[in-house]
Amino acid sequence: MDIADGRRYVPYSERTGNESIVYFTRDLSPEGLKKIYEKVNGNMKGKIAVKLHTGEKNGPNIIPAAWVKKLMEDEESLKDATIVETNTYYEGDRYTTEQHRETLKVNGWTFCKVDIMDEEGTTTLPIKGGKWMKEMSVGSHMTDYDSLLTLTHFKGHVQGGFGGSNKNIGIGCADGRIGKKWIHTTEGSDDMWSIREEELMERISESTKATIDFFGRNVTYINVMRNMSVSCDCEGVAAEPVVTPNVGILASNDILAVDQACIDLVYAMTEQEHKALVERIETRHGLRQLSYMKELGMGNDRYVLIDLDNEEVRIYPKKAVEGLKPFKLIKP
Repeated sequence: MDIADGRRYVPYSERTGNESIVYFTRDLSPEGLKKIYEKVNGNMKGKIAVKLHTGEKNGPNIIPAAWVKKLMEDEESLKDATIVETNTYYEGDRYTTEQHRETLKVNGWTFCKVDIMDEEGTTTLPIKGGKWMKEMSVGSHMTDYDSLLTLTHFKGHVQGGFGGSNKNIGIGCADGRIGKKWIHTTEGSDDMWSIREEELMERISESTKATIDFFGRNVTYINVMRNMSVSCDCEGVAAEPVVTPNVGILASNDILAVDQACIDLVYAMTEQEHKALVERIETRHGLRQLSYMKELGMGNDRYVLIDLDNEEVRIYPKKAVEGLKPFKLIKP
């Protein structure tokens, strides 16, 4: 298997290029979220969009709305920010704008404005260097914003293998009828999920590139590693039970570095701790998200991991996950 094979985990020793900074805290709480946001918020300016996966109705594993409410209330730069979403490609609790708004109420996203960006149509953004697509269709409201905070629940994904910042943007900002179809469906196919494995990972990453190129330096990434089912939050109450230990929160101004660091933390766990999640990642060829982001010049897969709980010293993934406690569901 070569580096383009999405089943192959590339050890740090085999990676080349520059290093980015990734911050890490074990503090899974509103305070931990605030602490890490303050390390990466330097370019959050103007009208700020907060891209979340707000989840299907009563989803047990989403980032708690109370945590996000506290963050947005306490941080001056986020006091007037807007949570942004798009409608889904599949028929469910967020398929139409009306269904989506009802689901937002059920899940507690009522404390600030939530913009369903494709509610009034779509626009296209160019994809520079893409091999599958030259543009991506996104919600028309996206271009109303100056900055993007990507706040992601890191977990598994039924087709992507894992869902980090790349998936949150790539699928989550594509509009529900056109953009998501370009990512998931072979033209002319009756199977809406006909694109899989490496091609799917590459299309997700190309979609993400369109968005982060639009925002330029005014975009940052936070990944919350808690309640990590092998299922995405789009599966709601039907998600597989969580068996992977909670880890903490990571943040960076480099999308590849933050997703890669999360993957490295998963692989640094014991076999028993990471078996289910690694199997989900590798059987879906999910690691191709990382190698293709690097090929597209979207960031670095080498990084310095800064431990905010220990005098901001540099640590390694193995050290970060030592002594993980057996999984315990963290409820909102």
